[in-house]
Amino acid sequence: MAVLEGLQGLTPGQRFPVRGQRAVLGRHPECDIVLDSAAVSRHHAAIVCETGKYFLEDMGSRNGTFLNGHMIHGREALHEGDQVIICDLAFGFHVDEPGSQLAGPPRASGSSLPLLVDDDPVVQVRSSTVISKVDVSSSWTGALLSAKPEVKLKAMVEIAQNLGRAVALEDVLAKLLDSLFKIFIQADRGFVLLKEGEDGPPVPKAVRYRRADDEQSVRISRTIITEVMEKKEAILSADATSDARFSMAESIADFKIRSMMCAPLVNSQQRALGVIQIDTTDRRMCFADEDLEVLASVATQAAIAVENAQLHEDALRQRALERDLELAHQVQQGLVPSAPPQVAGYLFYHYYGAANQVGGDFFDYVPLAGGRMTIVVADVSGKGVAAALLMAKLSGVVRYHLANEPDLALALGQMNSAFTQHDWEDRFVTCAAAAVDPVTHQLTLVNAGHMAPLLRRPDGRVEAIGEAGVGPPLGVVEDYPYRSTTHALEPGACLTIFTDGISEAMNPSGELYGLKRLRRQIRAAAANAEQLGRRVLDDVHRFVDGYAQSDDMCLACVGRMDGPQAEADR
Repeated sequence: MAVLEGLQGLTPGQRFPVRGQRAVLGRHPECDIVLDSAAVSRHHAAIVCETGKYFLEDMGSRNGTFLNGHMIHGREALHEGDQVIICDLAFGFHVDEPGSQLAGPPRASGSSLPLLVDDDPVVQVRSSTVISKVDVSSSWTGALLSAKPEVKLKAMVEIAQNLGRAVALEDVLAKLLDSLFKIFIQADRGFVLLKEGEDGPPVPKAVRYRRADDEQSVRISRTIITEVMEKKEAILSADATSDARFSMAESIADFKIRSMMCAPLVNSQQRALGVIQIDTTDRRMCFADEDLEVLASVATQAAIAVENAQLHEDALRQRALERDLELAHQVQQGLVPSAPPQVAGYLFYHYYGAANQVGGDFFDYVPLAGGRMTIVVADVSGKGVAAALLMAKLSGVVRYHLANEPDLALALGQMNSAFTQHDWEDRFVTCAAAAVDPVTHQLTLVNAGHMAPLLRRPDGRVEAIGEAGVGPPLGVVEDYPYRSTTHALEPGACLTIFTDGISEAMNPSGELYGLKRLRRQIRAAAANAEQLGRRVLDDVHRFVDGYAQSDDMCLACVGRMDGPQAEADR
């Protein structure tokens, strides 16, 4: 697998694997290699692999693609060490070095990755041949190791050079094992195992073999790994097959390991991330005390590199997640109206603000037969991505059933049936739908477990309407017969439908905005629905005083214009 290594405009040494037969580079989140730069085209260039050869192809980009200093047109061959320039980003092109076997999860039996096996309990049947130990955790406090200066210097220089520019975890592990094989010429095999998560078991992540014929399904003793990680001690065994500490370890005896070193990778929080194990099958090439001290020093430095690589990968995953959430935010914004409808004699206003990038509140305007206009406001239980996905389904369900069923109560019943047919893991949807008839000036309301809408009369009275006919939320009771209520809309009357993100907005003191304060703002005189809605929102924002929004907010207002306003509208 080829890689692009960042040279300019990126983190030095950052590597981008070139996977598959065609890897697209560009600014779009769906590209195989995402280049977050405004000058880069959405789909800028591609690296194509055909019959083992690589080619660089420009995809009609705005600013062009350069190979070794010249702009390419169409497709040109790539070779080891070539320089690829895309806008202000420069990369070196490389093919993976042979020899290192890297992987994520363990592969199936018969592959070249080792298998971690459980051994029988340790039985002390003969004297131990563990001839040396080194407390790796003490190296964090500044303890010096007593290896021969020339050996330690060689090791440290080698490791520093190879790990200094490594950013990706797979690069760190490969370079680590390559360096150890140069330092310990007697080593036949080398393994790196890392814990899966905070408390997960150690899993083989990389393996290196001196000879090709050693590439078999190697089994690693869990006994040794557990001993080293729990005590944070590097151990050296002169002859592992006769070591009483591991006398019942079947994996050791089966593969005739004659000398073995194993050192823990201890991070800055004194937590063992995993281990490095080096072994040899040649009795004449056993490891010595100074070798163990060198490996312990290497493990300390390698732990820093591994920890940094893991943090780097976490950051990349977080950045990718943020891009996905931003795209989801854009998609969700497309599911709700961008502008209010135009209905003679009426004025509409709405506001939607998710607590996170995506939310579970929903609103829509759906025109009905006879010139009626329906306002739908809903709140999906829960927050985040799961609620947003259910909100997306709600968008299609609402429009479909309202378009096919003129009776508002029956339409909500059909929506309820659509939701109860699925297992949403105890999730439900509160929903209020209000249909305005501009001819009869009647408001028809159906409420499915939602907060009662507030109707402001022309004389300033504010009343919660439809409370007597409230049914259960959608998705709770199958085949529930929802009922509608009808209300007259006089000139100057205004209806406000909202979600609990408005009434339960919290300030820094932990106080809730509350229905009482909301009613007070609605009661105050307002020229029209837009002025009323904006005044409510301004008051909510003043109340929270910059405190982090804890729930999605949705507000929809519809008001009948009075005589002069209606005439002006015409």
